[in-house]
Amino acid sequence: MKTRPPRSLFACQECGNQSAKWLGRCPECGNWNTYVEEAVRAPAPRSRPGGRTAGVARPLPLSEVQFASANRLPLRMRELHQVLGGGIVPGSLVLVGGDPGIGKSTLLLQLADEVARTFGPVVYVSGEESVQQLKLRAQRLGIPGDRLLVLAENDLESIIEQVMQLRPMLAVIDSIQAVYLEGVSSAPGSVSQVRECAGRLMLMAKSTHIPTFLVGHVNKEGAIAGPRVLEHVVDTVLYLEGERHHSFRILRSQKNRFGSTDEIGIFEMLDSGMREVRDPARAFLQDGSLGATGNVVHVALEGTRPLLVELQSLVSPTAFGLPRRSANGVELNRLHMLLAILEKRARIGLGEHDVFVNAAGGVRLGEPAADLALALAIASNRKDRPVGADTVAVGELGLSGEIRRVPQLERRLLEASRLGFRRALIPAQGEVRAEGLSGMRLHRLESISAAIELCFN
Repeated sequence: MKTRPPRSLFACQECGNQSAKWLGRCPECGNWNTYVEEAVRAPAPRSRPGGRTAGVARPLPLSEVQFASANRLPLRMRELHQVLGGGIVPGSLVLVGGDPGIGKSTLLLQLADEVARTFGPVVYVSGEESVQQLKLRAQRLGIPGDRLLVLAENDLESIIEQVMQLRPMLAVIDSIQAVYLEGVSSAPGSVSQVRECAGRLMLMAKSTHIPTFLVGHVNKEGAIAGPRVLEHVVDTVLYLEGERHHSFRILRSQKNRFGSTDEIGIFEMLDSGMREVRDPARAFLQDGSLGATGNVVHVALEGTRPLLVELQSLVSPTAFGLPRRSANGVELNRLHMLLAILEKRARIGLGEHDVFVNAAGGVRLGEPAADLALALAIASNRKDRPVGADTVAVGELGLSGEIRRVPQLERRLLEASRLGFRRALIPAQGEVRAEGLSGMRLHRLESISAAIELCFN
């Protein structure tokens, strides 16, 4: 009997959506020119031994489901331990993404060394580097690697076979875009290869209870390359962020089935590898510049962790007809809105001035709770009067100039008080208990005009 020839499908490289014909624009994700042709072989029919219903999972009442608490592997790297939700869960599949050269392989090699020293053998698979290159990196990081097994291989079948034989405490695949399956007739890194390889690794991790970490490349938009189904298959998605000209790196949890999302861990990239920042709340502060004109400290909340960030502004008369607006670490559209609020509600003229704002240390702020601090920083530089080195500001601004409440205000203020700040500008409706804040003066403000009058008049 002749085998059915392979048929062609077109798959979107961004979201994995498939079509029988080529499309200029993907109807799923809206991107243009992302469809590539892939040959797909029809799967061989599978038979179930023992009849049609043998081995089929049956539904159970939820009350009868037996559950045992996950026996996590605790880590001495406290920042990574917290981001993972309290350690490594056996059988979990974790995806780590980030820009090239940001430190993904360095961080995972240090993690592999810690697990190997503490719990047992670890397999580190590199599809892009030789074992000699891994050895050079390990020497630079001071890793002896007695129980750290390295393998340079791209064939996923061979990788899974080696892992199944060794039964390590942890497996690292660097990277998911570099491995391939022989049965999938497309190049490594394609939509079909990434989807099928991730599915096979997920089955391996769940069946053997071996936690597996995957390294994922990112595309030019900063998202993990390959189909979005990759992020749905894994249990945890971590992004390693940071500016090339700054030594700090932020490991951010975008998805976590075993802990809270939006949790962050802060590291510093040194010649000897990734080093944890002992006091992350103070990491982005520089005492000498806190009292300068145009600088205001904001208490951001990343996951469950308060983080003090210094917001800086520079306002100067424009030399051209059209004033410039530039934002680093803050959304530009948010800056435009705040400038309009200051013009209309606080009567601060900015139409003939260039405005530059910056979140010091390479931090990216996305929460609206930073509105008040950013607006005060701009007003401070425009009026050439400092807000104060011992002052923090937390609050969201509405279009009518009102200061709106923010979540977990008390936790933010407690962290600011611990670090020595003695004055806080907060929304009037913020719920804060006095316990633990006896040394801090709280100024409850209704509007941005009231905040500016308090600080500069």
